[in-house]
Amino acid sequence: MRNDNDDAGRERSPILMSRREVLAAAAGLAAAQLFAGATAAAQPAETNRKGKGKMRTRKLGKLEVSELGFGNMTLSGGHYGPGVDKAHGIRVIRDAHERGVTFFDTAEVYGPYVNEELVGEALAPVRDKVVIATKFGFKIDGTNGLDSRPERIRKVVEESLKRLKTDRIDLYYQHRVDLTVPIEDVAGTVKDLIKAGKVLHFGLSEPSAKTIRRAHAVQPVAAIQTEYSLIERSVEDNGVLQTCEELGIGFVPWGPLGQGFLPGKLNVDVQSSMDPKNDLRATFPRFSPMVMKNNQPIIEILTTFGARKGATPAQIALAWLMAQKPWIVPIPGTTNMDHLRENMGAVNVQLTAADLREIETAFSRIEIYGGRMDARQMAQIGQD
Repeated sequence: MRNDNDDAGRERSPILMSRREVLAAAAGLAAAQLFAGATAAAQPAETNRKGKGKMRTRKLGKLEVSELGFGNMTLSGGHYGPGVDKAHGIRVIRDAHERGVTFFDTAEVYGPYVNEELVGEALAPVRDKVVIATKFGFKIDGTNGLDSRPERIRKVVEESLKRLKTDRIDLYYQHRVDLTVPIEDVAGTVKDLIKAGKVLHFGLSEPSAKTIRRAHAVQPVAAIQTEYSLIERSVEDNGVLQTCEELGIGFVPWGPLGQGFLPGKLNVDVQSSMDPKNDLRATFPRFSPMVMKNNQPIIEILTTFGARKGATPAQIALAWLMAQKPWIVPIPGTTNMDHLRENMGAVNVQLTAADLREIETAFSRIEIYGGRMDARQMAQIGQD
């Protein structure tokens, strides 16, 4: 993505200061002194209910959704910390919708089950105005095993429909590729569900490029969901994004904020306070104290650049993703109303081609440490 010729003859950008320079400047000067025209502390851009920062739409295949979706997983807990009570969860979901979100993501394994129930109840009054995506494929027995047998898909789709209080699932993902079941059989089963009107669109989560092509040949795939952010960019090199572009498939980044790292609000020792029983990050290399410390230059880049754009690190991270391709729709999730409003404000942050080059160059000058997930989780990623 970087073109070195674009930097020729230009003055050195403030975002490209060395880490030492940034730290020294931050200690001695306000951001307003660092960057001409920048505010001392970036105030988050925000969408509101009166139309400011109106949410636009994008296409995932033929499925039209808001340019930012909402990931509901954290509301029920068990994956990235404790969840919230039902009333609060409903308020968060409905507030997201009032701010223009029409695309809501859940899965049977979140909770398990209760997340789908929460989403179904929260969105029931506006069901015909929103797109609901859910997923199948994990065994709900505590083993983290996979089961995408056709008979199980036909069974669990009925259960998800009931929990979601709906007569159709707008986007139905296979949550992880099950190597014991040919992907053609999975795609064929979903194709039958589409013919029956129970499912409208088919998606895959964390597949390989080869698997995408095989599935798409049986039933057109509307969307691929895989982790993608400024700290995790494997899909740029493994053929997944290229395949999506070639086949007209949309892309939905999960973990668009680096699983909570990119906003810059986590202490480097945060992993010690994570409970392995309800927070997967307790075992993820990316959140170990040493890796967190070594990756702080990422936060410095986003903070410095955000100060100039009047945006927060989280908003820059989301805006960067949306600027990569017009068919990319991030789904940040949160349990916090203020964070929700901050995230939705990313739609007001417009990054120019020069901005993107500047960010790319800044990231090319640092090393990113730590793997995505633990070995058990990674064993289910990108399977052929």
